[in-house]
Amino acid sequence: MSATACPCGSGRPLADCCGRFHVGERAPDAESLMRSRYSAYVLGLEDYLRATWHPATCPVALGLDAVPRPQWLGLTVKAHTPLDETHATVEFVARYKLNGRAFKLHETSRFERVDGRWLYVDGEIRE
Repeated sequence: MSATACPCGSGRPLADCCGRFHVGERAPDAESLMRSRYSAYVLGLEDYLRATWHPATCPVALGLDAVPRPQWLGLTVKAHTPLDETHATVEFVARYKLNGRAFKLHETSRFERVDGRWLYVDGEIRE
């Protein structure tokens, strides 16, 4: 990977940030996984998104090839709350444009660690 800045907004190169999770390293916590999933949406990495989604809640289709495609503009993590050794939540705001209009996705996501790997379970959209 190049020295391209990571889409998650850390200011670090992609290869040193979320890119290492995209190629197989395990995310150490739910926030790191959430950031890497945001970057995967930006980069269109459907296989990674599926691999990090809890199998009980992973949808059949992710729609990453939908037209028009969102233009992801940035991520702000508002809170990372470990609940216990295997459960955590992450509240975030992701900004994007679609058809020239700006939107924001404000979500509190639930994560579970299964066999040592953090997985996205689901999220509650907030206003």
